[in-house]
Amino acid sequence: MNVLIVCSGNKGRISAFIEEQVAALNSKAINTDYFLIQGKGVKGYFSNYLRLLKTLSAGNYSLIHAHYGLSGLLAVLQRKIPVVITFHGSDVNKPAVHKFSKLASKLSSFNILVEKSFKKKLGLTKKYAIMPCGVDLDVFIPLDKNIERKKLSYKDAETIILFSSGFDNKVKNYPLAKEAVDQLPGARLIELKGFTRPEINSLMNAADMLLLTSFSEGSPQVIKEALCCNLPIISTRVGDVAGILANTTGNYIVDYKATEIIDAAKQIMQSGIRTNGRETITGRYDNKNIADKLIAIYQLVKN
Repeated sequence: MNVLIVCSGNKGRISAFIEEQVAALNSKAINTDYFLIQGKGVKGYFSNYLRLLKTLSAGNYSLIHAHYGLSGLLAVLQRKIPVVITFHGSDVNKPAVHKFSKLASKLSSFNILVEKSFKKKLGLTKKYAIMPCGVDLDVFIPLDKNIERKKLSYKDAETIILFSSGFDNKVKNYPLAKEAVDQLPGARLIELKGFTRPEINSLMNAADMLLLTSFSEGSPQVIKEALCCNLPIISTRVGDVAGILANTTGNYIVDYKATEIIDAAKQIMQSGIRTNGRETITGRYDNKNIADKLIAIYQLVKN
């Protein structure tokens, strides 16, 4: 089966979780090509339409798998081959994009929602599945904490707290994270921005905890990646995080209060224990298992 993956190319790279999902599909004999969209906003996305038509004419594709709502809307404008769309979060939660995502979901052949609340937000009653993106269990693995800290020159007395994204991403709510960490003596907050996947794995094994304070999310990959490394997590109740952490130990769901974050961080530091995250995530979020589910959807749509 030949599948065209349609997604944004505006950052000069493909999102890592899309690449990892596609690699898992490739390992199961699904042939894929990328169509990278250049341009921002509705007008920028639609400017790729003629190029998309030429790509489809030149290739022998069974279907398109588009990631995010605007990519999906561009893909469904052509009616030659079926379109599967994965909605990831910002495309559903942001008011400016929501209406376009909703239209795309009505015109697609099938919709994949990474979080169950998207069903209601998009008004879907059929042709959808709730399927969070998986993780590469061969990339995110537990390592010796002391060895990784020495590699990164972290002092034993430092409390290393990873922030879930870049400090400049407003939806991630960095001010709340900073307010809390500033009140923890010896703590350092590090933004997960600009690192390779192996580097992130090293950071997650060297760190003492992950902090996610976002205002909105879908099914955040960083939570699953931290679980793979048994890294303790403090998170606001957002997206599907509470569900992901439901059967784990040593992780905390907090309100948008610095005092609650501080209390959770102190409990993590006092215990000094890693979590049981990896054993809870292995089956549910292994990219190889997610790929099998995707292939079943592809077969359904193609037929």
